[in-house]
Amino acid sequence: MTRILLATSTPDLENLVKRTALGDASVELIGVARSGKDAVKMAGKLLPDIVAVELRDDGTAETVKEIMITAPTPVVMVAYQDGSHLGAMAARALDSGALAVIPAPAASGKSLEKAAMEKFLSTIKAMAQVKVVRQWRKKGRGDHQRKEAPQPAVNTPLAIVGIAASTGGPAAIRSILKDLSADFPAPILIVQHMSNGFIEGVAASLDATIALKVKVGANGERLRPGTVYLAPDGHQLGVSGRSRLRVVDEDPIQGFKPSGSYLFGSIARAFRGESLAVILTGMGEDGTEGLRALHVAGGKVIAQDEESSVVFGMPKSAISAGLVDFVLPLDGIAGKITALASGKREL
Repeated sequence: MTRILLATSTPDLENLVKRTALGDASVELIGVARSGKDAVKMAGKLLPDIVAVELRDDGTAETVKEIMITAPTPVVMVAYQDGSHLGAMAARALDSGALAVIPAPAASGKSLEKAAMEKFLSTIKAMAQVKVVRQWRKKGRGDHQRKEAPQPAVNTPLAIVGIAASTGGPAAIRSILKDLSADFPAPILIVQHMSNGFIEGVAASLDATIALKVKVGANGERLRPGTVYLAPDGHQLGVSGRSRLRVVDEDPIQGFKPSGSYLFGSIARAFRGESLAVILTGMGEDGTEGLRALHVAGGKVIAQDEESSVVFGMPKSAISAGLVDFVLPLDGIAGKITALASGKREL
């Protein structure tokens, strides 16, 4: 039985979630919090398996943060309304500890849409199994300070970096990118699995808070060092030759679009031994197949370790396949990327 606490002040969303929960005997809606403050209190009192918080306003991220401090519980954001402004809110909530943003159940007239209901419930059940750790209040603003990375060599052997992540990825990606300097000598391409409609907000949030330039990639765009390109919704991200992005509406790979395997395979073909792949926290095995090509081509692979991963699925798959050169905690990955970019491959 998966016990759900819903946090929303929207009657229609409450009704949809209640009806959805009633349709599945393996889940139970144990309470509805009408405010963020109530959600924090009820999470500590009711001890739900998961908290579903409506993604609505700027207070959402603070609600998530307080839950993770006072009553650590898996939290998902439920998107009920449409609008590009939700992207920035989602980015802040994910940084605060939310695991994912999922669409609310949908209804056609008086009937629930079966596919939307099943997707909502399957995601809720999966996220409820994620092991989360307590967060602590920050006593200062030192986490916003930039770290100066070593100056890269003029003729760096590292020409491109590819990163793939899923559950827990946005916070992990930010943790890595904030420790890379603005003059990082290679472009960085990222596949992050998330619900449609939020990647632009994630990109904007990153761009405003780290030294590197961050944007959603466009097909044919020139690759530039010190720039981070995120895969857009519903498209595969790779490279066209050694100088331009490839963003295409091609088939999913093992169900994923964008796919880490597509990204890694693409950079392996173009950059061979000058490529670096980083596989981060996430469910499933996306990325492993692409890493096979990169490994054969002579590229390097970093995997996030189990202890620092929210979900040790994607990294575990790559490690088990024997395709990883370095298994590192999250706080050690940026330093390794910088060292490899500087040609210090023995580190």
